[in-house]
Amino acid sequence: MSQTSSERAPITATSPCPCGSGKTFAECCEPIIKRQRVAETAEQVMRSRFTAHVIGAEEHLHRTYVPTVKTPYVAEAETGEPMQWTRLVIHSHEPEVRPGMSYVDFTAYYREGDAEKAMHEKSEFLHQEGEWLFNRPIRQGPAPVKTAVKVGRNDPCPCGSGKKYKNCCLGKA
Repeated sequence: MSQTSSERAPITATSPCPCGSGKTFAECCEPIIKRQRVAETAEQVMRSRFTAHVIGAEEHLHRTYVPTVKTPYVAEAETGEPMQWTRLVIHSHEPEVRPGMSYVDFTAYYREGDAEKAMHEKSEFLHQEGEWLFNRPIRQGPAPVKTAVKVGRNDPCPCGSGKKYKNCCLGKA
């Protein structure tokens, strides 16, 4: 039987932070969500956005999203049961891929019925007016698998000998 949002244990300042950082909520995402401090990295704002989804802090999601940051927050009427986010795994944080732009590759897990499902995404974050903001997903799903390039018999040998592959390393492969 799955838990509804009303059955979940409330998150307090001393609870483990839902973002999975290993810190308490008070040490990690709570001060960012409550605007007591600014996220210093794209990864920190990603973690705080995940936690905001878990605790229902929609205003934080609104003010940390590039398309809505400059518009007033208006609470929307709830439609149905909110998604139950269960955990977050950060795969990589690529700081400053360009000045003022970072990427975060993550998997956010959620409960659907009795099953845990995953949403894998690589997202772009922009540093604007002293704050990191979520801009857009740049890839949904896991990273593509890179396969080795196949060397043809008559191609130059990859060992650098200058010979054709068939006359060099093909017999050794």
